[in-house]
Amino acid sequence: MGTAYFDVDGTLVATNLLHPTWHYLSNQPTPARSALRLGRALLDAPRLAWAEVRDRRRFNELLFAHYRGMSEDRLVVLAEEIFEEVALPRMRPGSLDLVRRCQDSGFRVVLITGALDLNTAPLTRYLQADAAICNRLEFKDGHATGKLLRPVVAGPGKARLIADDARQAGHDLAECHAYSDSFSDVPMLSLVGHPFCVHPDGKLLRLAQAYDWPVLDLAHRSRGEVAPEARA
Repeated sequence: MGTAYFDVDGTLVATNLLHPTWHYLSNQPTPARSALRLGRALLDAPRLAWAEVRDRRRFNELLFAHYRGMSEDRLVVLAEEIFEEVALPRMRPGSLDLVRRCQDSGFRVVLITGALDLNTAPLTRYLQADAAICNRLEFKDGHATGKLLRPVVAGPGKARLIADDARQAGHDLAECHAYSDSFSDVPMLSLVGHPFCVHPDGKLLRLAQAYDWPVLDLAHRSRGEVAPEARA
């Protein structure tokens, strides 16, 4: 059997990287610090918007630079709050069913996301996923430097990380699945034998129609999603 690789934001959960970041910035130790960090982020918004369209890796680096100076302990505590208050309420109704069907069919389940490992850990436990490939902040003396450790999980780089993971697991990529909502993940989807588009954006939907890739709707539980075993 193979591995089922799941993008998270926009795919399993109707969120993006800005949701947890806003929560972190607005929940600093004092209201003044929160206001200062939010103000800096708003001033940086045009640069972030440009990077999101042009270079996903650069977008991640710019976004997580705003975490500089935050304590690791506080980030971990807030990560649990973010899962309960932000991620879990926005999880697509059919996401858990789809993950369970993959597991029941014998697939190893791996989350692959540009989100931080701290934020992804609660979701990984909730889904009982086998592993998660995430971005990681650099810490010094218990505080974030604002830099990401390599490799940065973003865009085309996801395909390389999936290839490395499948090789280490001893799985044939032709037997693996990948699930995503974003056109930026086309390299990752193209790498595996069985790509699935989940609530795809416009460009990905057109590509899915051209290549006859399955399009899944997880807006409802058990609404006739393509069974993983049917594509294996």
